[in-house]
Amino acid sequence: MMFSSLRRGARLPLFLLPVGTALALAACGGGSRNNDVIDRSYVARDVATLYNFGKDTLDRGSYLRAAAIFDEVERQHPYSIWARRAQLMSAFSYYAGRQYPEAIGAAQRFLSLHPGNKDAPYAYYLIAISYYEQIEDVQRDQQITQQALSALTELIRRYPDSKYAADARLKVELAQDHLAGKEMSIGRFYMGRREYIAAIKRFENVIGTYEQTSHVPEALHRLVESYLLLGIPDEARKTAAVLGHNYPGSEWYQRSYDLIEQHVGVPGGA
Repeated sequence: MMFSSLRRGARLPLFLLPVGTALALAACGGGSRNNDVIDRSYVARDVATLYNFGKDTLDRGSYLRAAAIFDEVERQHPYSIWARRAQLMSAFSYYAGRQYPEAIGAAQRFLSLHPGNKDAPYAYYLIAISYYEQIEDVQRDQQITQQALSALTELIRRYPDSKYAADARLKVELAQDHLAGKEMSIGRFYMGRREYIAAIKRFENVIGTYEQTSHVPEALHRLVESYLLLGIPDEARKTAAVLGHNYPGSEWYQRSYDLIEQHVGVPGGA
C-alpha cells in the first residue's frame, strides 16, 4: 500500500484551522525551513507587537523561528489573552516546521491549561496529525501508528461533530489499514519460514481486528494456504467458502478456489 504517498508533504488546509489561526496564515506561502536559527534573545516589547512579529515570521515561512517567538509571548506575558493564542500558534508553527514532538508537547500544554477552550478540538487534532505525519513504512516499528490511531480516536470520541472529525475518521481508516498491512507483512514472513501457526495468528488478527481494511481478502487466502500446508483441508475449505461469500469477485478468492480444487476438490458452498 502506498500509504506514504497519502501522507507526506501534507499541510493542514485553512478550513481546518481555528479562525484566528487561519487569518494569521492567510498570506502564508512556501515550505518548511528547518534550517531556521531559533533566537530567543528578544528584547522585551509589548505583547501585541511581539505576537504580530511571530505571525509575520510565520507568514514568511520561518516556522521554527515563529514558534520561538510565540513561546516568548507566553514567557513575557503569561497572563494575557495573547499567551493562550500564542500557545496554539506555537504548536502549529512546530507542526508546520515538521518538529512533531515539539508540536505535540505544545498542544498538550495548551490543553492542560485550557481544557474547555473553544479551540480544544483543534489542539487535539494537531496532536493526532503530528503523530500521523510520523507514520513509517510497514517494515518499521508501528508504535507511532498506534499513537496516531489512539489520538485520532480520542478526537472523534470527544468532538464527534467538530469540523476535524471527518478528516480524523478518514485517517483512522488509513492508520488501521497500515497496521493491518504490518500484520500481513509479518504473517507472510512466518509463512516463508514455514512457521504456519504463527502466520495463522497474524492473519486471524487482521480479520478480527481490522475487518474493514483492504487486507482482509488476502488474509483469508493466506489462511487457506496455511491450512493446506498444515494438512487441514476442512478448515481450508471453510475459509475459502467465507472468502467466496464475502469477496466473490476478488482475485484472492480465485486463487483460493484454484488451490482447493487442486488439493481437495471444489469448495463446497463457495
